[in-house]
This record gives sequence, structure tokens and C-alpha cells, in this order.
Amino acid sequence: MSGIFKAYDVRGIYGKELDEAIARSIGRAFPAVLDDADLAHGGPRVVVSRDMRPSSEPLASALIEGLTAAGLDVIDIGLATTPMNYFAIGHLKAAGGVQVTASHNPAEYNGLKFSKHEARPVSGDHGIPLLEKLVTSGDFPAAARRGTVSRAEVETGYREHVLGFLDRPADARRLKVVVDAANGMAVIDRDIWEALGVDLVPLYFELDGTFPNHEANPLKLENLRDLQAKVVETGADLGVSCDGDFDRAAFVDETGAPLGSDLATALIAGELLAHDPGRHVLYDLRSSRAVAEYIGEKGGIPVRERVGHSFMKATLRRVDGLFGGELAGHYYFRDNFFADCAIAAVIEVLNLLWHSGKSMSQVSAPLRRYAKSPETNFVADDKEAKIRELEAAYPGGEIDWLDGITVSFDDWWFNVRPSNTEPLLRLVVEARTDADLERRLGELVARIGEPVSH
Repeated sequence: MSGIFKAYDVRGIYGKELDEAIARSIGRAFPAVLDDADLAHGGPRVVVSRDMRPSSEPLASALIEGLTAAGLDVIDIGLATTPMNYFAIGHLKAAGGVQVTASHNPAEYNGLKFSKHEARPVSGDHGIPLLEKLVTSGDFPAAARRGTVSRAEVETGYREHVLGFLDRPADARRLKVVVDAANGMAVIDRDIWEALGVDLVPLYFELDGTFPNHEANPLKLENLRDLQAKVVETGADLGVSCDGDFDRAAFVDETGAPLGSDLATALIAGELLAHDPGRHVLYDLRSSRAVAEYIGEKGGIPVRERVGHSFMKATLRRVDGLFGGELAGHYYFRDNFFADCAIAAVIEVLNLLWHSGKSMSQVSAPLRRYAKSPETNFVADDKEAKIRELEAAYPGGEIDWLDGITVSFDDWWFNVRPSNTEPLLRLVVEARTDADLERRLGELVARIGEPVSH
């Protein structure tokens, strides 16, 4: 069972690693991760929602049984994107919430994502590890009463909230946007898509948790091919690739070229800073140096943070930051309970295109200052020993340990960080030119081992 309890959520193969009995036990254990601040904020009320996977409905039902047995009152909002779950927690002033989803994983997987009040992440020793301990032992907190179940409609409020990010000029040019929903939860935001004032070209807009067309993972280039072809075929201005629970999005420009999510973070930050300058903006440490440079040029204060939504959200809230983004395609907004919202990111990109009067390739061109590798995985049985080898191999670089090891030189840098759940090291390298990148990547691969696909 322990393999399903990840760093930030629960995830496993349905029927083998994760089933209704485990979901029910997780519901029984969930009150333990809610503290006095959560309960003072929303009483014993929690939001539950689910994605479109065939296994999500029975898992959600079992979860609700466990939550109510533990004395929590459940607000069931039914089918929802993960950002809609976050919104509902804040909007309904609940103590927390759970989304049943396996995000971008293949159809045989499912999982659960947890939040505290105001969509704060469940993290640290009193988060996922505590849930795992209680579920494994079966030693659940006693409940003085059985909780209730009610239903709530949040689609209208969520639509109004999200459209509040829209800043479309009255004389704005008509943009054509291809959206690849990958048969995932972005489909249920169709009313929002159609309210944006764009010519929408929907791709795979049929809810289907078996993912018949391709995986709902926008980080894999092979999953962008249909989107890229449709953008070119239709002469679209922008392409958007969505993940399964639609808390992430990736972009391609009008030529079909992918835009790194670190560069998208910078562009969105620039658009937001134009209206609210001098604010902190977060970026994860895998991002191009161009991101921090651009944030500063646009009047913001760049803040480098380690990878992971719990770290990003906590720091963004602590510094009262305006916005933050991760290389994985999560985009966090102060005005969205400091939580991620993919469609808000899409709207800010549209705002940028309207306000600049430029194409996507033109607005992103100033950020393409360096040559950067994608994140590459390596098998390492002793991750710590390999990282120490790298430290010794590059004594002339500036080293920090924010997340794994980052070694920086004037003309290039790299980060190697360990996976939280697998015997993997993850590498990102950036240099001034493609030739420099190829050379540096080659020497690092020679030291770490052969890359693996993952």
C-alpha cells in the first residue's frame, strides 16, 4: 500500500493498488490532517469532487462514506476540475477538500488530491505521511457524530471567478485558439472557453477517462502532435494542451512550436505586473535564467523556489506574491487562493496577445535567450552518492542545495534533484548556445549514466 502515498497526493492502479476500501480508510483518516485553523475557518465541512475516469465515481462514493463516518460534513460538487475543487473550498469556506483524480496518468490509475482551508496544500509530516500511517494501522480518530452529505453547484460562481481574469479590449482582434482537452476535465469548462471571445477549435472534447486519443500529459511532446498539426492546419493564433484534471496547461505558438512552461510563466508574470508592479513572482529552480531576468525587467521581484505545489503555494502566500509558475505547467495566482488554475493562465496569455498586438512567437522571442534541455531522468540506486560525485566534479561552480544540487557558472548551469518516490535523478541543463548545451549535457550524461524515458 505504501507505494500509493506520494509526496503530494495518493496515486495508484485502480483495483490493484487503490480500491474502495482504501479510499474509505483515507476518508476515515482525513480529519487528522485538518487543524484548528481549518475547522475554525469552515467547521467540519469538506468538498469532494471527481474526474471522468470510470473508477472515480465508486472511489468518491467510498471516500464520502469514510469522511462522514469520521464526522465530517461532505459537500459533493460532482464532476469538477481540480482548480474547481480549490475554488469551491475557498468559495464555500470549507475546512478542506479532496479531488478524486489521477491527473495525467493513464486510464488504469486513479488517486486523490487533498487540500486544507482556502485550498492550502496538505503537506509535511502532518500531511500524506500521517494519512499513510493511519490507513496502514487502521487507528482512526473517534467521531462524536456521523457527518452529513449535501450537494452544491459551484460552476456558476467558478465561471464568474475565472472570467474575472479576462481583460479583452473592446476593439480586440479575433483570435483563433485550438484547445486539446485530451478527453479530460477541460471539457466541462466549455462555457468558459466559449465566453472568452475567441474562435474556439475544440480537439478531443468528449469526456472519456480511457483517453482514446493520447495520454492527457502535456509535458510529453508526442501528446502535442495533434495539437500542433491542428494549429498549423487551421491557421490558429494559439494552441493549448490540457492535462486530465485540468490543473495544468501547455502552449504552442502559431507555428506549432511548443513554449516551455517556464517561459510561459515569465510571459504571464509580465502581463500581471503591468497592472500590479513591484510584486513577488515565483518560479521553480528548473526554469531558464531568462525567467528571473524577464520578471525583473517587467518590474517584479523574482523568487526562486523548489519544485512542488506545496512549496510554491506556501511561499507565494508567505510573501504575498502575485503569481508563480512551474516547469510542469502549474500556474499559481494570488487572486485564486494562491492556487493553480490552468484556464486563468490561458486567459492571461490571451490578454497578453490582445494587449501587445503581437503573435505568440513574437512575444516569446525575447525570452529565448539560452539553450536549455528538457528534464531528463536517470536511474540511480544511490541518489545521494551520485549527487555528491557531481559536487566533487564541479568545484569551480556556485553550488546550492535548495532542491537537489544546482551548480552555476557564468555561461551555464545544471540542476540534479532526486525523485521523492522512485530511484531516479532528474537533470536540467542550460547554456548560452546549442553547441554549449550539447557539450555540457554530454559530459553530465557520461557522469550520471544513460537517460531513461519516464
